[in-house]
Amino acid sequence: MTKVDLEKRRLTRLRGYAIDQARARFDADYPNFQPEEIVVSICAYEEEGNIGDVLAKMPESIDGRPYTTFVMVDGGDDNTATIARTFDKVHVMEFPVNLGHGVALQVTYRYCIEKNVRYVVTLDADGQNDPGEIPQVLAPLLADEADFVVASRVLGVDKTSDVVRKSGVRFFSFVMNRMTGANLTDTSTGYRALRVTMLADVIDRLEQEQYQTAELLITCLKRGWRAGEVPTVWYPRASGTTKKGKNWLFGFRYARVVFGTWWRER
Repeated sequence: MTKVDLEKRRLTRLRGYAIDQARARFDADYPNFQPEEIVVSICAYEEEGNIGDVLAKMPESIDGRPYTTFVMVDGGDDNTATIARTFDKVHVMEFPVNLGHGVALQVTYRYCIEKNVRYVVTLDADGQNDPGEIPQVLAPLLADEADFVVASRVLGVDKTSDVVRKSGVRFFSFVMNRMTGANLTDTSTGYRALRVTMLADVIDRLEQEQYQTAELLITCLKRGWRAGEVPTVWYPRASGTTKKGKNWLFGFRYARVVFGTWWRER
């Protein structure tokens, strides 16, 4: 076995150990817990300045239906998990170390598959997404019009000021539409609603630890699942700085995931 293989195996086992530790604590904190058929998942890494405001804006119900709120805390050294735990109806799973946004989402998906959840809504913890829009994001799934719903800032209103990022959203949407035959206006948003049977079909194909949005969407589309979109309002980050890095670096890494996933799923 080569040094590269040994390193990969070591990292895989360490990641698995960290996930097992998080699951064990979650099960101890919430014994015999069964989530509702709708789960809203918020992945957060060092968002102590934003997570409280996001959770305070969560709706009482979704189209009159109860739902479960998860906060997946991806490690970090601040008080994100402590603040989230002050909300009575919020269930917190906390990684002991930072594993990456993609890993946090994969753990969410696997938990929901295991617990027979029907729908998952994901949104960001930085205040850019309005939780009040969750019912309209989920509506096409409840009406059986789609399996994957994207909350589009292009169809709606983008109140951010980064012209480069806005151009990147349109560019990658064009590229991914050409690759998949879809007709979506915003393919790089983390605000979306997902059918859990679809996730069960693709979960073992997901590999990305960070830039997972493109991987999930391309994989689902290539496997024949239906995608739709609804307009949303996209706000500037409430506080703190983005974890995505500088525009050129984010663009390069995102493009690598887009083309790598397309090649894998072609």
